[in-house]
Amino acid sequence: MAEIAGKLREVFVEALDLDADVEVENLKYREIEAWDSVGHMALVAAIEDEFDVQFDTDQVIDMSSFKVAADMIKELQSNGV
Repeated sequence: MAEIAGKLREVFVEALDLDADVEVENLKYREIEAWDSVGHMALVAAIEDEFDVQFDTDQVIDMSSFKVAADMIKELQSNGV
């Protein structure tokens, strides 16, 4: 899980154009200006590209925090999706 978290942190910083020192592990959707609906879709696309996964619509809607995103990635990778 640590490897997922490290990569995911980089994706969050890049996709949302955040300062490298932002604690993304505690971020929640719409908590910061950059993570609005447009930022959310850019983040989802960047995560899918980085981790070679595909989220379904419900997962995109439910991705409400860094932790939720990490858990989703872990689940998709363990299921081979």
